[in-house]
Amino acid sequence: METLTRKPEVRNLQMQQAVKRLLDLAGAALGLLLFAPIFAYIALRIRLDSPGPIFFRQQRMGLGGQYFHVWKFRTMVTDAETQLARLEKFNESEGGVLFKMKNDPRVTSFGQFLRRTSLDELPQLINVLLGQMSLVGPRPLQERDCQRASALFDARRLGARLSVLPGMTGLWQVGGRSELSFEQMLDLDLQYAETWSLRLDLVILWKTVQVVLVKRGAY
Repeated sequence: METLTRKPEVRNLQMQQAVKRLLDLAGAALGLLLFAPIFAYIALRIRLDSPGPIFFRQQRMGLGGQYFHVWKFRTMVTDAETQLARLEKFNESEGGVLFKMKNDPRVTSFGQFLRRTSLDELPQLINVLLGQMSLVGPRPLQERDCQRASALFDARRLGARLSVLPGMTGLWQVGGRSELSFEQMLDLDLQYAETWSLRLDLVILWKTVQVVLVKRGAY
């Protein structure tokens, strides 16, 4: 009897997941089309602002622990990773898993604007089209950050964030972003994975618009 009562729930979940993918495809395709002029403008400004490529590509950990390359507009100088070692002592992120620094000297002048407005994230629409990311989900982390976190936090919370597709926005982004600790981010990721629904995604997308407009927690 228990199995029979669960079947409609499973079918409903599968249907919601299918609709989520359709919304991802439609949203990403429409976004790339609508933002095409903005892409061109940003590309030109990056070229004029500092030497280096327009896009920044970095390996992240996604669904099921699979690796993929996330795309962003470049907001830092080209040797940013080399400079990171000497800047670690200035890390303002609570817990020290992620690196956060409000006045990071590696960020370019135009890069500061892109980060404040979250426009640097727009190329991730390509990741959404490829099925590597969703419009909504946990933030994808670098392997280095996952290794640091595994030594500090329980496997349940870390595993929960790998049980769903990572997203361009999520509870962390609308809940405070850089103002939150890594542990708070994990708690929000667990909450998202355990309570996911299409309605929750739509609420997060709406709140994302509001957060971007006020530039809350972005640096």
